Amino acid sequence: MQAIIFDCDGVLIDSEVIHVSEERRLLGEIGLDFDDDDYSARFMGLGHKEFLGALNVESMARTGRPLPDTFSSTLDARAHARMETELAPIAGIDAILEAWTRPKAVASSARLPKLRMKLSLTALDTHFGPHIYSADQVAASKPAPDLFLFAAQQISVPPTECLVIEDSVNGVRAGVAAGMTVFGFTGGGHVSDAHGDALWAAGAVEVYDGHDALAPALVQHLDR
Repeated sequence: MQAIIFDCDGVLIDSEVIHVSEERRLLGEIGLDFDDDDYSARFMGLGHKEFLGALNVESMARTGRPLPDTFSSTLDARAHARMETELAPIAGIDAILEAWTRPKAVASSARLPKLRMKLSLTALDTHFGPHIYSADQVAASKPAPDLFLFAAQQISVPPTECLVIEDSVNGVRAGVAAGMTVFGFTGGGHVSDAHGDALWAAGAVEVYDGHDALAPALVQHLDR
């Protein structure tokens, strides 16, 4: 493999645990409760517009009401307040990023300003230079392949030579659809016991529960 394309939330930084807990809390307040695994498989990894659209459909079906107009702004405010004090890189990622000297990029469903803010808060942005990409920049977000193909084009590496590291079912599906090799990652604080099986089922060729386990596997794939 000649390049790695990383998802951000739940792979680089342990932000997904904050996002998911605040999403679930706010959804519960409006009468929308979900099974953990169902929620992860259906909603994690979606772009912001697609996420809100899917939740709106769910709200209409289950409550007969659309999502409140204030849902997105309330969620942003709650999550941002926690990130300012709780946000941290996932253990071991700095060592991986420092050791990998070939091209690398971030490709996240997060909105671009928030993506850059989170990477800046954790000082991980310095590892990627300009190669920080968001679903805002493509026509269709994950599970469509557009974002990963866009990132590969920007780093001038063929998709078949790119390795994707993803923690969401929708992200794994996107990487597979892009023709890339995909590793699943279950080292984030939000991950349930069954999540690894869901990543395998979505098309991940390997699944790792932490960056200490992932690091030697990346060395093995350098020349494949």
